[in-house]
Amino acid sequence: MPIAYKNNAKPITNRDYYWINKMEGNFSLYEFKLLPDEEQYYITFNQGQFLDSYLERDRRFALYAISRFFVEVEYDTTNNKIIGKASFISGEKLDKYSNIRNVL
Repeated sequence: MPIAYKNNAKPITNRDYYWINKMEGNFSLYEFKLLPDEEQYYITFNQGQFLDSYLERDRRFALYAISRFFVEVEYDTTNNKIIGKASFISGEKLDKYSNIRNVL
């Protein structure tokens, strides 16, 4: 016999908890990386703030800010397809978007 809940409400599961936190933007890079790719892309495109992009040969790289980390999405401009993504907090990937050039 199935369990009856008040007003047909179901208990909140761990997965629901993560979705609630994601909707509010309260999750860590670690939690983001644990999510399936489909959910990572959904969050990136629907909740991420687009910051910048650059073109390198036939690839376009787009940078998004989410919560306290960044996601870089790589596009194949020839075939108009997403190739992949990388998520990070800082480092060389983020430095690529800086307007400051290395001057010796």
